[in-house]
Amino acid sequence: MSELVFYTNPNSRGRIVRWMLEEVGEPYRTEIVAYDAIKSPDYLAINPMGKVPALTHGDVVVTEAAAICAYLADAFPEKGLAPPLGDPRRGPYFRWLFFAAGCVEPAVVGKSLGFVVPPERKMMAGYGSLEDTLDALETAVTGKPFILGDRFSAADVYVGSQIGWGLQFGSIDPRPAFVAYSEALRARPAAQRAWQIDDELAAAAQAPAPQPEPA
Repeated sequence: MSELVFYTNPNSRGRIVRWMLEEVGEPYRTEIVAYDAIKSPDYLAINPMGKVPALTHGDVVVTEAAAICAYLADAFPEKGLAPPLGDPRRGPYFRWLFFAAGCVEPAVVGKSLGFVVPPERKMMAGYGSLEDTLDALETAVTGKPFILGDRFSAADVYVGSQIGWGLQFGSIDPRPAFVAYSEALRARPAAQRAWQIDDELAAAAQAPAPQPEPA
């Protein structure tokens, strides 16, 4: 079996992929990419953007957190993390997975940077406005535990991460539907394992280096 190698930093969007890897449950190796080395020639050969996360699976290289989630779900179909080809649920699965990547992420980041789309320019922005985006997103998670109803999928990993971070940092309104959806996902064992791993890695990175014993 081809080795899975996960390139990440615990203080990054790599946390999304860590959660997905824990849901998949296959062995993987973690390579921590320090931010002072993220533009090194070795890492740029993997991701020319010089960003994490990235994943290699044998000779396959995948970047972008949403793409990695979708790739892993299809690479391990027996895990049931994506509807199979021919299943009509594959439509909403891809719809909301990539809506979160193409609309939610830039809309939320834009708000954090103080950027507001002028009303007369909303047609130029793929997400229209943050309010438009959140109104649409709310319809995806209202009245059901997961994006696909009663079935958890990779779309929930990515959409749930975007909503969870937005609620945590105040960039997404705490609408009841968002809060209920996020809290249910946080209870998943794979999510808790992933956060524990990355929290421990982040704490270790901030710890002072051990001092040599006196001679």
